[in-house]
Amino acid sequence: MHLLLVVPYVPTLIRVRPYNFVKFLAKRGHQLTLATVWENEAEREQLCEFERLGIQIVAEPLTRNQKLGNVGRAMLSPRPLQADYCWQPRLVTKLDALVAERRFDAVHVEHLRGSRYGLHLKRQLHGRTPVIWDSVDSITHLFEQASHQSQSVKSRLMTSFELPRTRRYEGQLVASFNRVLVTSPVDKTALQNLSDCGPASPIDVVPNGVDLDYFAPRLLNVPREADALVFSGKMSYHANVTAALYLVNTIMPRVWARRPNVTVTIVGKDPAPSVQALAQRHPGRVVVTGMVPDLRDYLHTASVAVVPVVYGAGIQNKVLEAMACGMPVITSEKTTGSLQAGYEDALCVAGDAADFARRVLQLLDNAAERERLGQAARCYVETHHDWRAIAGRLECIYATTAC
Repeated sequence: MHLLLVVPYVPTLIRVRPYNFVKFLAKRGHQLTLATVWENEAEREQLCEFERLGIQIVAEPLTRNQKLGNVGRAMLSPRPLQADYCWQPRLVTKLDALVAERRFDAVHVEHLRGSRYGLHLKRQLHGRTPVIWDSVDSITHLFEQASHQSQSVKSRLMTSFELPRTRRYEGQLVASFNRVLVTSPVDKTALQNLSDCGPASPIDVVPNGVDLDYFAPRLLNVPREADALVFSGKMSYHANVTAALYLVNTIMPRVWARRPNVTVTIVGKDPAPSVQALAQRHPGRVVVTGMVPDLRDYLHTASVAVVPVVYGAGIQNKVLEAMACGMPVITSEKTTGSLQAGYEDALCVAGDAADFARRVLQLLDNAAERERLGQAARCYVETHHDWRAIAGRLECIYATTAC
């Protein structure tokens, strides 16, 4: 198939969903055109790597001033800020020329930030080509939680401002495309509930996967560090910031009361000041790494991965990556709505802070259970979250929508 993928940011290993869609669809022999905006030289180099895979690139730079201008104009419109944030008129001009001269079997548009491009292409194509919108998550569902539960005042204020605009806009979007994709059943329900009459577009759950060759158990039988916990993610993201603060400030005092030598390593780029302060307040017990060359170094050496998500949407990639590395994972109930049947034997699911701390202590006391959970976790992701199988599922959606 000849596919046009419109992604409002360069797919990278951090932007795992579009990166792996591009990678595995290309491996399956499809002819891909990737349209996107780039912000720095590292992203331009990533686009060159895609070109070397035979993928056609249509791209334009997006500067800080352009993003600020987009936000300013969105403030004066009924659209949420995210809908305009990545808008680049020169990319629109290129897209118009592209669809005028070439016939695509399907157009795939990523995220709320890309939705405006999708609406524009839907008008330009006049029904000749199906346009599929990958919502990824329901941003409305995320903002409803963040407006009350985020531990960042700035985040609560921003999400409260954006929430009514996003709710109205997402409600319109789910009826505007030939098909809509989401990562989890929870997000599908959230989008369906935004329209009183139900969405006109079919909504399909296409979960995130994990690169099973890259995230794999250690080849060498090297023992894990005793009493070492790890939490990973982009640490400027408000939901991860809230989770990190909840972990250290509320859960860990209960753990330290029993096992004072337990350490927490928080791994991820751009840690917020409030996250960095955790290491300053707990020297020797909490380490905040910032960006690291290879996350696997931490997933292979810590005893337990902890994911105390307070609120969120979609699939938690940090859970899948740790499980793929054969690591025992303790997570909150918030993450389980996006998982497939059978996760119950492969994860340790905790309730409130006291229950989370109790389960941490139990796992640290039981090496055999850690080993069992790690093996079951790897088996679970191999069965349910292999990108190769997910790309095949996406391929079927393209084909049936194009008919």
